[in-house]
Amino acid sequence: MARIAIIVGSTRKHRRGRLVADWVYEHGRTHSPAGVDFDLIDLSDFSLPVLDEPYPAGWGIYQHDHSQRWAEAIDAYDGYVFVIAEYNHGVPGPLKNAIDYLYDEWSNKSAGFVSYGADGGVRAVEQMRTIAAELGLADVREQVVLSTFTDFDYAESDVTHPAATGAFAPAARHADDLSATLHSVVVWAEALAAVRVSVPA
Repeated sequence: MARIAIIVGSTRKHRRGRLVADWVYEHGRTHSPAGVDFDLIDLSDFSLPVLDEPYPAGWGIYQHDHSQRWAEAIDAYDGYVFVIAEYNHGVPGPLKNAIDYLYDEWSNKSAGFVSYGADGGVRAVEQMRTIAAELGLADVREQVVLSTFTDFDYAESDVTHPAATGAFAPAARHADDLSATLHSVVVWAEALAAVRVSVPA
């Protein structure tokens, strides 16, 4: 069984990420073949402080309970789908911070991206691909790109409100993009199983 974690990459109070992640989860749960298990991992549930471990993540020596809890959660999966916003042309700080807590837990697994933003979040994903390469994450080519202008519906009174998230209403074509992304993440997660077994502990 391939286990895939859908990671909500924003912790901002008025965020769109959880709406998007719920959509990804439901699509994966209802459209994927038997033997594939999807779970949601929300960064806001872990309350990770700015990286405070005394040792580099590559050593896998965790001194704090929050680090150990995070490591155990991530280590349990074979692949990841990052639901990622774009903040100032880049990766949200909480997501980068959470990634930097760990190293081996990410390695030799697959990664896909569902991004959103004024420009679809594509620049944040480009940064994530560079990070994934260093971690040994096999990032798949397929991805989902969502616009905060066209893939969310806003009530007339919410249009100018800074905290308005809108109702998530993705264009129909995004379902096909998501299916392709999840398929590749699962295929690569399964293909890398042999690699994970062969790497010395």
